[in-house]
Amino acid sequence: MSLQAILGNFALILFVLTIATGIVWFLDVFYLSKQRRARADAALAEFDARNARLAADGVKLEASGRSALAASILRQPTWIEYSGSFFPVIALVFFLRSFLYEPFKIPSSSMVPTLQIGDLILVNKFTYGIRLPIINKKVVDLNTPQRGDVMVFKYPKDMSLDYIKRVVGVPGDKIIYKNKRLTVNGKEVSYRPLPDYLDEEHLSYHKQFLENLSGTEHKILNDERAPSFVPNPDQFPQRELCSYNAEGFACTVPAGQYFMMGDNRDNSLDSRYWGFVPDENIVGKAFFVWMNLGNLKRIGSFQ
Repeated sequence: MSLQAILGNFALILFVLTIATGIVWFLDVFYLSKQRRARADAALAEFDARNARLAADGVKLEASGRSALAASILRQPTWIEYSGSFFPVIALVFFLRSFLYEPFKIPSSSMVPTLQIGDLILVNKFTYGIRLPIINKKVVDLNTPQRGDVMVFKYPKDMSLDYIKRVVGVPGDKIIYKNKRLTVNGKEVSYRPLPDYLDEEHLSYHKQFLENLSGTEHKILNDERAPSFVPNPDQFPQRELCSYNAEGFACTVPAGQYFMMGDNRDNSLDSRYWGFVPDENIVGKAFFVWMNLGNLKRIGSFQ
């Protein structure tokens, strides 16, 4: 499922705005404001000298003229005033979404029932290490993705797109998906049947199970009408590590890469089709629905 960042590459837009407004702010604080102050001091000195001459001639003057003159000279130009006001706000937003938490909107159903269309989610940007914004280069190692995590990452076939799926395989894992059931490193994943799930969009029911993936329990869906095999997988990098047959597939996850699948198993284009997700593509760990305008009950944490 693709997660389009607001206005395309919002991180780059924020970065440019932060730099531009920051330059204006620093320029004003350390240079332009001092120039205005110098002009104001010179104008006030001339004003005071003129008023002293007029007073000596017996002319009565308005006292407010001096303060009005100073205010008019010291007033920031509109473009500087707006830049200075926006800079701290833009810089704070850029820092928060680059290093702490980033919001996304779920646009499709590949992670149903865990995540619904319209969910506004938060993604923890530092769980898997601190990365430089824009270039997404990791500079501080922290934790690594674990099986069962819901992870946002750059789509390997188009790095401008953010995708969200569940981690089902970490480096070195042997993943087998046979007749819509997972086996990881020779150990079958456990499934507990749940009541059928109503797909309100298509007015149909799907089989629902509680999957226990390395201790992480989460709901998944299966469509009995969909085949077990993977139709037309891509010729992705290291495709030789995967084999496909009529019952499903088997893959060995290479070093530094991850195998991702959607919880809506028969309605998700994921690693089964386009391959592994490199570590450098990781954006962060999704963990919280902070709003869904169509269903406020959706707000809260999820697995």
